[in-house]
Amino acid sequence: MVTIGMNYFVLPGKETVFEDACASVIQVLREAEGHEESKLFRNVEKGDPEYLIVSRWNDEDAFRAFIRSDKFRKVTSWGAENILAGPPKHTTYGAG
Repeated sequence: MVTIGMNYFVLPGKETVFEDACASVIQVLREAEGHEESKLFRNVEKGDPEYLIVSRWNDEDAFRAFIRSDKFRKVTSWGAENILAGPPKHTTYGAG
């Protein structure tokens, strides 16, 4: 098992749109092969809105297959044009 952190920086005022979109993405993740669980977290300190989706996968290959999928590309393309302040950053936390 591997845990992946997906860090997102959101344009101010777009928090609700982002959170709603994440709820949809997490639904899609639940159907992805190799996906175990995902949760959305928000940094509540002052500053531009910052979020983290923590996902557990059977292995890193399953995660990489998902981020190469058309479903993921469609969501991230829309987000990049409409609600994100920059590209998402993915971090692998390791097996466990």
